[in-house]
Amino acid sequence: MRVSSPLVVLPAAVGLALAVATADARAAGEALLLVEADTGKVLKAENATHPWYPASVTKLMTAYVTLRAVKEGRITLDSVFTVSPNAVAQQPTKMGFATGTQVTVDNALKMMMVKSANDIAVVLAEGVSGSVEAFADEMNAASARLGMTQSSWVNPNGLPADGQITSARDMAILARAVLREFPEYEGYWGIPAIRFGKRIIRNTNSLLVRYPGVDGMKTGFICASGFNVVATATRDDRRLIAVVFGARSSAVRAAKAAFLFENAFTNTGLGWLAPSYGNVASLAPIAAEPPNLREEMCGKHRRRPAAEDADDEEIAGVPGSSGTGEPGGVQGLLFPGARTAGTKASALVSQTIAVGPPIDVHVGPPRRGG
Repeated sequence: MRVSSPLVVLPAAVGLALAVATADARAAGEALLLVEADTGKVLKAENATHPWYPASVTKLMTAYVTLRAVKEGRITLDSVFTVSPNAVAQQPTKMGFATGTQVTVDNALKMMMVKSANDIAVVLAEGVSGSVEAFADEMNAASARLGMTQSSWVNPNGLPADGQITSARDMAILARAVLREFPEYEGYWGIPAIRFGKRIIRNTNSLLVRYPGVDGMKTGFICASGFNVVATATRDDRRLIAVVFGARSSAVRAAKAAFLFENAFTNTGLGWLAPSYGNVASLAPIAAEPPNLREEMCGKHRRRPAAEDADDEEIAGVPGSSGTGEPGGVQGLLFPGARTAGTKASALVSQTIAVGPPIDVHVGPPRRGG
């Protein structure tokens, strides 16, 4: 079942003890978090420190480690990496290049962030660190340095692995670090679509073309995790980070993130009525196993197999929705004083926004000139 009651704040002194006692995300079915990018102030939190399988939001950490290597001078964006048999062996979603294909770091990052290509994540890992195992060590070292105390990594793409664990809290910390440390590379996580030859590949993050102001970052899905997203949006020079884990479909995932954003952006000044959650780094971790949502997400009861690219699913028909046709639990996300009272979450992502043309990508060495 999903939690449909308003969010509850735990006093800091007893937060960890109560969190261990009350938070069974297997029952709650999802984790939600909204923070201010600049300050780290938490605006909403629900199961935000419950361990979770990250799925392809893992690739945000892969991009972070890769860009750190660029900044440190170990590689450049024009460095050429080679597709290995290990990369070819990765499960879809992937670009599907043959062994020996070469691709620049720049093009690989674009392919990975837009297509969520599992093979390209391995190409980057092996190119940066020499092996997936060595790259995972770098991922874990980065997590420790950033204070992501609930995260552990064993692969760069988020394919199912027992040791691949994070939390909404940790991913918000990572998103803040990405924005703070790599402002010159923001284009990588905000590309609506790429063009590879005659193929147009659209970003798995539909919020980029469905909610005004969204400028990143990464989605993810495996059966065990449900539909995940780490998203950023900016309005009136205010940037927010939303994390949604365990949504029942890509459509619900987008609607919940948009609803979190909209309520915060349209708050009319009665924020003092809302509880104080403190800073994202100070949220108390929960000692628990990650929920396994496989049966809920991929069981025989599904009308069709759950998939990352199924963004056209109607929210009103999703199991677990409320009587108003909205994603389950969305009423509990309202902010005091927000102008969105009575607004359907689905309406926030019902229109397609005009965006620029797809970004061209290619294999092989860098291309100069026209």
